[in-house]
Amino acid sequence: MSVLIISDTHLPRRARDLPQEVWRRAAEADVVVHAGDWVSAELLDRLLERSRRLVAVYGNNDGPELRARLPEVALADLGGLRTAVVHDSGPAKGREERCAARFPGTDLLVFGHSHIPWDSTAEGGLRLLNPGSPTDRRRQPFCTYLTAEVRGGRLAEVVLHRLPQRGGSGV
Repeated sequence: MSVLIISDTHLPRRARDLPQEVWRRAAEADVVVHAGDWVSAELLDRLLERSRRLVAVYGNNDGPELRARLPEVALADLGGLRTAVVHDSGPAKGREERCAARFPGTDLLVFGHSHIPWDSTAEGGLRLLNPGSPTDRRRQPFCTYLTAEVRGGRLAEVVLHRLPQRGGSGV
């Protein structure tokens, strides 16, 4: 099972659209995971049209329309991989222990909010992933997203993709 993982798209505030590379990956993936801060419901509609399956949550920058359509926490089985998605996992210090306690029995936690890519594993085996942002790099050198492969109920491969810089805002 192929998975595209994105977050913090902030359309149209930070960019006019997702990069074409991300749209191509969305069309190819078995599952698209979005960890919030869409800003525009139009992007949600477009991803729903172009994705085979979408697992998504709202973020702190998402208004009433998106909050009415998306949960704060999404739980999903991705080919046997027990997955949770949230926007904000809290501070980096103590993240693994805190998230493992909050999501017992979960194999993978996808989160966003910081725009900083993250890949770690808690003591009990919970894998934590943040894809960064494909449209707003903030203080990071690149805009980023993740792809993953799920095989036999396990994450078999996770790849962080860097997008080329475009324009003055780094998108």
